[in-house]
Amino acid sequence: MNMRNTFLVLSILFLPLTINADEGMWLLNLLKKQKITDMQALGLQLNDTDIYNLNGTSLKDAIVMFGGGCTGEVISPNGLILTNHHCGYNQLQNHSTLEHNYLENGFWAMRPEEELPNPGLSVTFIDSIVEVTDYVTRMLEQEEDSTGLKFLNLRYLNQLAKERIGERFLKEHPGTDVEIRPFYSGNQYYMFVKKTYTDIRLVGAPPSSIGKFGADTDNWMWPRHTGDFTLFRIYAAPDGTPAPYSENNRPLHPRKWLKISLYGLKENDFAMMIGFPARTNTYYTSWEVAERRDIDNAVRIRVRNLRQEAMLKEMLKDPAIKIQYAGKYSSSTNAYKNAIGSSWAIDARNFEQTKKQEQTSLLKWAKHENKNNYIEAVRLIEQIVLDRRNIRLRTWMIDEALLRGIEFSSAPTDIAPIIQSLKSRDQAAQKEQIRLLTAAFRRFFNKDYSPNVDKTIAKIMLKEYCSQIPAGQQPTCLTVLKRKYKGNIDNYIDELFARSIFGSESNFSAFVQSPSVKALETDPMIQFAKSVHEERQKLTVAANTLDAAYASARHDYEQGLLEMYGDKMNFPDANSTLRITYGQKKGYRPRDAVFYQSQTTLDGVMQKEDPENWEFVIPERLKVFYRTRDFGKYALPDGRLPVAFTVNTHSTGGNSGSPVMNGKGELVGINFDRNWEGVGGDIEYLPDYQRSIIVDIRYVLFLIDKYAGAGYLLKEMDI
Repeated sequence: MNMRNTFLVLSILFLPLTINADEGMWLLNLLKKQKITDMQALGLQLNDTDIYNLNGTSLKDAIVMFGGGCTGEVISPNGLILTNHHCGYNQLQNHSTLEHNYLENGFWAMRPEEELPNPGLSVTFIDSIVEVTDYVTRMLEQEEDSTGLKFLNLRYLNQLAKERIGERFLKEHPGTDVEIRPFYSGNQYYMFVKKTYTDIRLVGAPPSSIGKFGADTDNWMWPRHTGDFTLFRIYAAPDGTPAPYSENNRPLHPRKWLKISLYGLKENDFAMMIGFPARTNTYYTSWEVAERRDIDNAVRIRVRNLRQEAMLKEMLKDPAIKIQYAGKYSSSTNAYKNAIGSSWAIDARNFEQTKKQEQTSLLKWAKHENKNNYIEAVRLIEQIVLDRRNIRLRTWMIDEALLRGIEFSSAPTDIAPIIQSLKSRDQAAQKEQIRLLTAAFRRFFNKDYSPNVDKTIAKIMLKEYCSQIPAGQQPTCLTVLKRKYKGNIDNYIDELFARSIFGSESNFSAFVQSPSVKALETDPMIQFAKSVHEERQKLTVAANTLDAAYASARHDYEQGLLEMYGDKMNFPDANSTLRITYGQKKGYRPRDAVFYQSQTTLDGVMQKEDPENWEFVIPERLKVFYRTRDFGKYALPDGRLPVAFTVNTHSTGGNSGSPVMNGKGELVGINFDRNWEGVGGDIEYLPDYQRSIIVDIRYVLFLIDKYAGAGYLLKEMDI
């Protein structure tokens, strides 16, 4: 062995072991090359072509991206799909009223004509995955790139995808689209051919007291007792092609649907999950880890906690407000608790030191190999993270406190056309502009908006923002706080709602009845929203000055790691593309003298009951089944009803709704969460702590069959 190889081997030996037996979010088309042997050794009874087959049907043909942010799986030849309750939550909310509260009571379509359409909802199948690194590299070499970012620009890459596959192919395959995604910060590229369906109808969902049992308190926690599932159905044109909603559409007959197993998993049994994980940061440097904790997470935790406390207080006072804000509250708390868990893991598991060891090893290796560009990449990332600190803090604060926290910040600001029409006195033009303004008004002042709630929260958000960001770095609209309101934020917000045409229904109606240029030009809410967005744009421009250098440094840094690791198998960070992860059913020890088993049952649901706490209220019908032990074929051998279990698969956001399968590829559960101790796995996988939390398919079937009385749905499944 020559000295060069000796040094390489020694370098790798002293690197932190970033790839563990069960770590990774692997590309399906690379299974044969990378992981299939390891998976079979652990208990997989399938071949790689059973999971991904470019020339035939396989498991991947039963997996869909649900709504752009979750995963779903086809479970019948009639297009029935299963996903999480929280993934279908917005659809349930949209269909709910005080008279028909599907969030509270659940929903079941007992006949096909009762299934509810959901405008704007889609599901996407992946037809094929092809590496196109050489093609993209060749195209990039022919381009003039003034920004230095074309190699990561999705619009540019997707245009390349369309050029590569050809217009004829897309015309001959209705509903088909194609995209190219970068991996390893642009060191590799893959093309995905996709088919999207947009007529998706709600079929069934348990009440939130089951589908959201434990709510915020139990979120990211184990043990867990949540029946987190919802059923939808894909409809297509009579010829099976994607089509917009129509009464003439028919249930899709898919290429593949998952078989369902009633046997569950035993401890240490093989398990695998396929889905669309959203984002991980496996290749962070130590400086980026600290930035994530000290800015991103810190701002999100502080601001969302204030907002959620105020929102929940209003929700608990009024059932109508609870319906309006249920989805907003749930979405907010999910990311909030994730940030808390992420920061905990960064400190408790010393991620900074782990990443510092990795980058130090790269520096030593690069110096020995005379790869100075990798050394420069490390130094440049450190400097850029330092240089962007103030910009990043201000950006996170304006995003969390003003843009997300204050709903009227989305009030329409493009008022020039209506002003022009009013000045011109063109009646037809004025009527059209009023119509457009009304539509824009309704986009934020809709059925899920309460001006009183927004006013209450806005006061809290603006106080927090002003306490963290100096006056000279705030949106210009806030200069009036000191000059006109003597720093009294409550009075400022009250006047915004009192004076703005967007402050209330009556204000807007009065303006429509007698529109005036002055009312628009002096409207304080328009001025606020416009100023906030202008400040956000300034921050974007400031950040963009660093983006090209940062992207280039990241590209070189990850290229260096790939070269240094050599043949050592690596997986690219999650980027909402189709991946597979695998492991075993396992409990874990979160701390000294504590052990969590891997399976929960309905016993635990009853033990958590608290009639005074809306998060732990149990439907009387479920309690009757518990008392009579009438669980049918869904019970465990000891007579208990399984509810949830844990596996040590490597999952993240976007894996919500992902199917969890046994070694035969049969559905045994639906992923819906991770444990608190494993949230940091987005940065560094923790095999002893990280667990995916799965609702047991037997609990799902019990709820459909016996609790809801919708057993007819089981007749179309392959159980």
